[in-house]
Amino acid sequence: MTAAAPSRIAVVGASAAGLSVAEGLRRDGYTGRVTLIGDEPHLPYDRPPLSKQLLSGAWDTDRLRLRSAEALEALDLELRLGAAAVALDTGAREVALADGSRVGYDALVVATGVAARRLPGTEGIAGVHVLRTLEDAVGLREQLRPGLRLVIVGAGFVGAEAAAVARELGAEVTMVTDAAVPLADALGPDLGAMLSQVHAEHGVRIMPGVLVDAILAAGGRATGVRLADGRTVEADAVLVGIGAHPNTGWLAASGVPVGNGVECDATLYAGSGVWAAGDVASWLHPRTGRRLRIEHRANAAEQGLAVARNILAGPEHATPFDPVPYVWSDQYDLKIQIYGQLRGCDQVRIVEGSLAERRLTALYGRDGRVRGTVGINMARATRRYRPLVAEQAAWPIAADPDPALSDGPALSDGPAPSDGPAPSGVALSGVALSGRNA
Repeated sequence: MTAAAPSRIAVVGASAAGLSVAEGLRRDGYTGRVTLIGDEPHLPYDRPPLSKQLLSGAWDTDRLRLRSAEALEALDLELRLGAAAVALDTGAREVALADGSRVGYDALVVATGVAARRLPGTEGIAGVHVLRTLEDAVGLREQLRPGLRLVIVGAGFVGAEAAAVARELGAEVTMVTDAAVPLADALGPDLGAMLSQVHAEHGVRIMPGVLVDAILAAGGRATGVRLADGRTVEADAVLVGIGAHPNTGWLAASGVPVGNGVECDATLYAGSGVWAAGDVASWLHPRTGRRLRIEHRANAAEQGLAVARNILAGPEHATPFDPVPYVWSDQYDLKIQIYGQLRGCDQVRIVEGSLAERRLTALYGRDGRVRGTVGINMARATRRYRPLVAEQAAWPIAADPDPALSDGPALSDGPAPSDGPAPSGVALSGVALSGRNA
């Protein structure tokens, strides 16, 4: 601690990010009061398994807990669970809670995450689901059974993971998306098409390039969806997976800068004693100067630790947050791993494996630099390319991979070398894919 530490720190959001802040503070020797506020009644739990192990029934709800009650007690936190924050007074340094109480602070961390987007007019219709909270996952799991007709609106990672689980449980699954190729916005058209084929082979009916106009209901229960082109799809349950929006409504009159999340500087500081971490944090990337908000579990934990360090250092001595984003997804027997930022990339090159094998590592580029890497069932190989992403290495890199780093011979020759060598001896060579945005 290099500055006078605040005597009271409040963390709004009993999330992975919020818990990471609390743990980071204690690990760095902070002995002041830490209040952890959460709108849900549960102890902090992990969200990625909601659309995987919990939905499938492989895990019970207790396995989602990030820490045991004993471990949380050892952190000496003041827990305020089941009491949502409804307003913030930065002048008085107080958070107003839904139960009428107020929590004072000297430093505040906003870690309230995001809320699932819903289709208008679906409130109160039984059988219409989103997948963000423990209750959401349990509610959908209770409906899943062999022969159930499930329509999934949207084809992002959560919807794709839920589709895989539902098919394995015997449900009839239809995935409706306005994208021409599901997951193309996240992975590019070629990898998106490959994953779509995997889903089709497992019996998922994919309806691309069409919007859902309305949820159909009878007797207060969903019976299907009507598409914008007039077609209808019958359903016993509908899962809406069309993204999420930051939980910032309670900050409306606070003066805290809010846009697509809480707007922070490169150190995750929003001003007036307020910091942000996790899915809700929008910060200036220290190298690109672009504002970035990431909805991924690993980022939440890393940002929480970074905020803890910066609170104790003080805003004047805080260090920029400069991560390599990481996300993973499990779909059937495919393990998908992503390092970096793929959106906006216009160059994609497979450097190991192939689409035909459904086992590969691909690099993604933009503006002449490596911006990300994707691995499918090639965890070790994909990690080796992480340094290229971290350093935003020049694209293309070189010709021959370091034998110590390669699982086998290089694939077909890549483009001519550019203005710098590959870090860690990794080469960029392989098969170029289509140049549409990924």
